Amino acid sequence: MNGPVTFRLNSTELRGEGLLLRPWDPSSDTDVPAYLRGVSDPDFRLFNNPLRHVDDLDAARLALRERARQWEAGTEGGFCVTDADDGTVLGHVSLKSLYWPCRSAGVGYWVLPEARGHGVATRALTLVADWAFSLGLHRLALDHALTNAASCRVAERCGFTYEGTLRDAHRHADGTYQDAHLHGRVRAEG
Repeated sequence: MNGPVTFRLNSTELRGEGLLLRPWDPSSDTDVPAYLRGVSDPDFRLFNNPLRHVDDLDAARLALRERARQWEAGTEGGFCVTDADDGTVLGHVSLKSLYWPCRSAGVGYWVLPEARGHGVATRALTLVADWAFSLGLHRLALDHALTNAASCRVAERCGFTYEGTLRDAHRHADGTYQDAHLHGRVRAEG
């Protein structure tokens, strides 16, 4: 692979561990409100640094359209995490900040409040990491707010080694910063 991979929005689905990961649909009457609930959840906002808040359905639809554009451009692959049996939206996982010259990318995830505590993030991240390595990527990075112990456990369960603390790495819309833990996983680690 010498250049970027172009993700095809309507063709990439990942299935396993009781989950179906598929692209978000900006025209869906199910996806848009679920996305809004996820990114406006107080726990999400406590640990994440959205520079542009999504506070209503129109903003959520716009954000999902932007995700679709990023997917098609090959710069990010954001998945809607659903229950494989009934299609219930459970959360989000993404391959982001793709940098093909070094075969590296970041990963991120969140889970809706009602789906937390059931291993959704761990199962979804495992599927995306395996997929990313099958595309030819060499390294995946994951960072999370220093105080987000649950995210730290997910990273460790998925084989992401703790590599250090990034000082003032997350900037919030209000201009404040918070430290983050950095974890990494390389293809050779499985």
